[in-house]
Amino acid sequence: MRQTLEFLLHDWLKVSELTQRERFAEHSAETFAAVLDTCEKIAREKFAPFNRLADTQEPHFDGERVHLPESTHAALAAYVESGMLAAAQDYELGGMQLPCVIEMAANAFFSKANIAMGGYVMLTNGNANLLMAHGTPLQQEVFAKNEFAGRWFGTMCLSEPQAGSSLSDVATRAEPDGEGFEADPLGPRYRLKGNKMWISAGEHEISENIVHLVLAKIPGPDGKTIPGTRGISLFICPKHLVNERAELTGERNDVALAGLNHKLGYRGTTNCLLNFGEGRFQPRGQGGAIGYLVGRPGEGLKCMFHMMNEARIGVGLGATMLGYAGYEASLEYARQRPQGRPMTAAGKDAAAPQRPIIEHADVKRMLLAQKSYVEGALALELFCARLVDEQHSGTPAQAAAAGLLLEVLIPIAKSWPSEWCLEANSLAIQVLGGYGYTRDFPVEQYWRDNRLNMIHEGTHGIQGLDLLGRKVVMNGGSALLALAGRINETVQAAVQVPALAQHANELAAALAQVGKATKAAWSTSNPEEALANATPYMQAFGHVVLAWLWLDVVLAAQGESDFARGKQAAQRYFFTYELPKIGAWLAVAASREPVARDMQDAWF
Repeated sequence: MRQTLEFLLHDWLKVSELTQRERFAEHSAETFAAVLDTCEKIAREKFAPFNRLADTQEPHFDGERVHLPESTHAALAAYVESGMLAAAQDYELGGMQLPCVIEMAANAFFSKANIAMGGYVMLTNGNANLLMAHGTPLQQEVFAKNEFAGRWFGTMCLSEPQAGSSLSDVATRAEPDGEGFEADPLGPRYRLKGNKMWISAGEHEISENIVHLVLAKIPGPDGKTIPGTRGISLFICPKHLVNERAELTGERNDVALAGLNHKLGYRGTTNCLLNFGEGRFQPRGQGGAIGYLVGRPGEGLKCMFHMMNEARIGVGLGATMLGYAGYEASLEYARQRPQGRPMTAAGKDAAAPQRPIIEHADVKRMLLAQKSYVEGALALELFCARLVDEQHSGTPAQAAAAGLLLEVLIPIAKSWPSEWCLEANSLAIQVLGGYGYTRDFPVEQYWRDNRLNMIHEGTHGIQGLDLLGRKVVMNGGSALLALAGRINETVQAAVQVPALAQHANELAAALAQVGKATKAAWSTSNPEEALANATPYMQAFGHVVLAWLWLDVVLAAQGESDFARGKQAAQRYFFTYELPKIGAWLAVAASREPVARDMQDAWF
């Protein structure tokens, strides 16, 4: 993996060019390599050896506290010590001012080694980044800075038992905490009451405190709940109350664990049902959990989605690395496992030696599929991270262009790896056969861990609705046009290479299919019709994006080395076996096929 990572960063994405910018001027290829070396070492020594332990020794609650294996505490302490929680932050915040693309590349090692342990720090980093964007200076100083230092960890509390992904149905309420509630130095102070479900890292003893970011509805001028999403605001709700000097006051906030969810995989990260304001604790002698308003009233979703976009890139990277881990495990197995003989006359001799299964064409097909999925997905996530760097450190024109591309690529960055790197894990099990289905080998756990990624941080269906319902049509389709422009640049370059010309033309035709299907889906201007097949549309869109990235990657991987030939074969596989699938997916979107929409409950 390291060789591929280095190639994508340096030969393809040209990350060394970032060091010419003021923010990254103190960095070099050598400092980037040192960060990757450090993270690879910590992941190998502190995370990977305990991946199975984190799976088998699930978090458990004794009525007072949640218990995790000691190895989880040790691994996260090593991560905190590395400084990676603040890797992209300013030097003044204790950060390294690393480019986002290097930060993501470094975190890939942890996702691959033990994704469940890494979940705690991913959430904490996103939580703190949100506060740096939307919090007050004191909220940043007290909460974000201590999260970056690893003293406190963080969560995001969106979903509720009755609402799931339907945020307009959020029922948690936030009432002003008496007269003068706006005078609290940490922000306007409210009392929260409600229940939150599926809260990853919602309760543990790893850090001194847990900073919950909670969506709740504030009352309107008439004191009644504002319907829909307009009244949703965002609040900092710490597990233990603190003062403006970031000191724990000794009071427990009214945030109580109602239960742990027992999951198929990803077990090393606690997943919780939390009750806010149930009265188990009485902070400052009153009922209700104390929360401090972040941003403006009613702009909770706007603030939260700052975190969600980063989280979706992180989820996509996690899915990618689980797929990568399965690919490497099945590749190693296929090279060592003898079974079968050549389909020749000599092969009929039972006394002849068996050959490794990697020599069988169908096993090569499954390994090629995995390689094309996981390496393509890694390119996608790093490309998106590189766009984040363009937004934050480029010229105004570069930032605007990167922002447009990110708008349309974020749903793909989350959804595509979560589907196809999961398929890579399934193929890894298949390569191992019966052994793959046992706990003697790690591939079954990789599949179980990865199955979560199509669900959390916005389900697959929600990503499809976001893509077709908003991203490709917003501002007259400007984001889609920007993406098409970048794809056409690659097509024009590839068509000049004889070995790639046919594939360049195939990509151009695929892009045209997407454009026609997008127009056809919206031709009646009826959202119910247009969006009934948003998921297959997204599958096709994602495949076109990955085909583009693969073609762009192999333009940088010319030559006859084994490494280059491997990239070329994976690109050829994707164009030959995968890209042709888009026709069926786009057909139902273009025709606004009504069968799923018209299906009646009773007919099932």
